[in-house]
Amino acid sequence: MEGQFFNLYRHNFVRVAVLTPEVRVADPQFNARRTAVFLEKAVQRRAILAVFPELGLTGYSCEDLFHQQVLLDGAAAGLREVALASAGLDCLAVVGMPVRVDGLLFNCAAMVHRGRILGVVPKTYPPNYREFYELRHFAPASYAGAREIDLAGQRGVPFGTHLLFEADDQPGFVVAAEICEDLWTPIPPSSHAALAGATVLVNLSASNVTIGKDEYRSQLAANQSGRCVAAYVYCAAGYGESTTDLAWDGHGMIYENGSRLAQTKRFSYEAQLATADIDLDRIAQDRLRLTSFAQAVERNAEEIAKYRRIRFSLSPPLSEVLLLDRLVERFPYVPSDPQTRDTRCREVYEIQVQGLVKRLRAVNIDRVVIGVSGGLDSTQALIVCARAMDVMGVPRTNILAYTMPGFATSERTLQQAQHLMAAIRCSAERIDIRPACMQMLKDIGHPYANGQPVYDVTFENVQAGERTSHLFRLANMHNALVVGTGDLSELALGWCTYGVGDQMSHYALNASVPKTLIQYLIRYEAGTRDLGAEASVVLEQVLRTEISPELVPGNETVQPAQSTESIVGPYELQDFNLYYTLRFGLDPAKVAFMAFCAWRDRGIGTWPDVPEDERRWYSIAEIRQWLGVFLKRFFQASQYKRSAMPNAPKVGSGGSLSPRGDWRAPSDGDATAWLARLDEIPESAPEGF
Repeated sequence: MEGQFFNLYRHNFVRVAVLTPEVRVADPQFNARRTAVFLEKAVQRRAILAVFPELGLTGYSCEDLFHQQVLLDGAAAGLREVALASAGLDCLAVVGMPVRVDGLLFNCAAMVHRGRILGVVPKTYPPNYREFYELRHFAPASYAGAREIDLAGQRGVPFGTHLLFEADDQPGFVVAAEICEDLWTPIPPSSHAALAGATVLVNLSASNVTIGKDEYRSQLAANQSGRCVAAYVYCAAGYGESTTDLAWDGHGMIYENGSRLAQTKRFSYEAQLATADIDLDRIAQDRLRLTSFAQAVERNAEEIAKYRRIRFSLSPPLSEVLLLDRLVERFPYVPSDPQTRDTRCREVYEIQVQGLVKRLRAVNIDRVVIGVSGGLDSTQALIVCARAMDVMGVPRTNILAYTMPGFATSERTLQQAQHLMAAIRCSAERIDIRPACMQMLKDIGHPYANGQPVYDVTFENVQAGERTSHLFRLANMHNALVVGTGDLSELALGWCTYGVGDQMSHYALNASVPKTLIQYLIRYEAGTRDLGAEASVVLEQVLRTEISPELVPGNETVQPAQSTESIVGPYELQDFNLYYTLRFGLDPAKVAFMAFCAWRDRGIGTWPDVPEDERRWYSIAEIRQWLGVFLKRFFQASQYKRSAMPNAPKVGSGGSLSPRGDWRAPSDGDATAWLARLDEIPESAPEGF
């Protein structure tokens, strides 16, 4: 799709709106005018779908007035007025009204676009229990025989429950409608609509309010959105409906794949409008991966065959700068809500601990060997080992922890490693690997062995290899398992030494935990003080330590000499790229657009527990640069390391890179196709952004 790069529609997002305008019971003319006004407000917000409440042109609470000719004629005239008002607007309006068909009255959703009535969908399940008496006035959709009707001066309008409304010029934008009670049934009509291809499910609702009903509505909408792998746009009636026996809260909600994007303010005495940007690619990618979705399509083929597609041109606003109106989390692996984040951190620890305990019991071993560097990853792994020993009822001295300083190990990380091992109360040893490394360098004739300061990849990997070799031989000697410490981010970027280095272990505890999440896991552990005050102090120090492999010596003014993030990119940005590439398979240009929306300004969104002086933001040029590094390393340079990675427990729905699980890819693949998409990403943003 052509258009301005900094435009959400260009990246297959669509902005949708739920609207609850003022309503007067049994006054179609007033209601139609207010509907037209709010339709224009939705367009001003650049929405291309506007959903209004059930029977909004008349009011839901008309009761026996629905049998009055004046009201029904007024509803048809009101729809004509809304259609005329929509003639110059690029927005699909979904309006509720009563419609007479072949001597029967139906509760309907009318789909209106640019002056045309595209179709009319009747309610499948009119309720008739407790306070609801809809069967007194309306027939169920199954009573209808007509496939086309004449309505509001338009002939041959498609009519029925099996209608899909598909835009020609917005890939994947396919809308289906159901009405209120339809969602409350065991198999809502939207279930079959989704299997037939609908990606945006709308519900025109009245839904009077009772105590706690909003929570149940939310659960229904969230579950239907998740189950159908779709967006669910729900709009309930609000202030102005009759309160003879009922009350109304105007509850509007927009969900995507089970996650709520937006909702209206309930119990407002004014009209309400809420918008959200739906990611059509995310819906398509999830359906592509979920083989059970395809199986459900096959099993319901007979019902799906009944659907008709009504095509129309949406004409989205592509030429202007239009950034996302939805929150794009900077840290997609880390919940921004503190309570949710703490709950997730506890769960991550439980998953990692259970994985290690099961592996140790399976091989009838109760000791582990671990290298402790004083950095993030080994700190997290050591904490998990401590908890695993507690679960198994063996002393923490069964953790055989070794710090192994090399040519570039800083005094800071060495002290942090030693203090942490002491706080954990594990067995702690220090092995200087420099003599063994020097012997290796001499054996292979490396210039460094002759006094030349050559710090090449061989020099670095000799140290990484010596550490791993020591750990495995120690494990042999003590009947223990080597616990790996490398994380998901390093595997994605290939930032690990293959085979004889940190890529290899007996069990890789952190292999599905990204770097940004490890930082929060350690911060959480420090806050709980479960390991004691002394350990919490060390954990805070680890969090403030610059990430470095510490393999190349620095000098008095440069410590450490190596900064990992200056080579592979900022982990917070690379974890963002990883999440949307691995979890959703999104196009690189779209990932860059989302990253720009998330990271362009530190005043936007939330910063979960990041000190203000540590908060960073990125220009589109920086995003483009580091995305290029990610694509090259992820798709072309590093898969052979992941193809041979050891076992590890999967932690999050964001995915893992296990060749036996989430990610199976050729080790000799090529990144050319992905790198070519970088050409679509500009190197500067429009002025003011």
